[in-house]
Amino acid sequence: MEKESEIQKPPSNGNSLVSRIKSNPKFKHFIINMLTPKNQARPRLWVKLFLNPFKHKRGKHSRICRLTRIDVFPWNDFVLGRDSTIEDFATVNNGAGPVYIGERSRIGLSCTVIGPVTVGNDIMLAQNIVMSGLNHSYEDISRPISHQKQSTAMITIEDEVWIGANAVIVAGVKVGKHSVIAAGSVVTKEVPPYSVVAGNPAKVLKTYNPETKEWERKLQ
Repeated sequence: MEKESEIQKPPSNGNSLVSRIKSNPKFKHFIINMLTPKNQARPRLWVKLFLNPFKHKRGKHSRICRLTRIDVFPWNDFVLGRDSTIEDFATVNNGAGPVYIGERSRIGLSCTVIGPVTVGNDIMLAQNIVMSGLNHSYEDISRPISHQKQSTAMITIEDEVWIGANAVIVAGVKVGKHSVIAAGSVVTKEVPPYSVVAGNPAKVLKTYNPETKEWERKLQ
């Protein structure tokens, strides 16, 4: 019974603290300024050195190359799985939502990953790919777009996906397992597992047929 009571602890005060910060605009503004420079989408150096190492997780043998921008903040998760690599000139930002990168995955040169994004295991991202789970409202013409509401929707890249250079994956899209996104594609809707898609907007060109064990071209 003692063990059970230890597990069933009341919720921590962390959630109430966050609620209090959000409900007080001046205090919220002060906290944000402490964590990030004004009008910047990157954390301050002290956050990188003293907060992030305790909040974020990196798997064994994972690698972040020296010339990357890892703009991650302590209020959202950042996870890099075992044996995964983020190449030079890539940017990862979890300010608007968490970023999860699985095992044995590679984020290629100059890719941009803006959360919320979930990247599975054994993923190959080529160069200059943009994945952003963040959108901006624009409808109010009396205010700059940068001052209007933000919305987020999780991007999910399932295991074993290969994404070609210069592709764009928009917010809320799910790419199914073992699919291929051709170079230069703009993916605006869900990609079924075991598919090849291309174009702007991307369309399914081939799917794998488990009965014939062949990749079959989809009839237009």
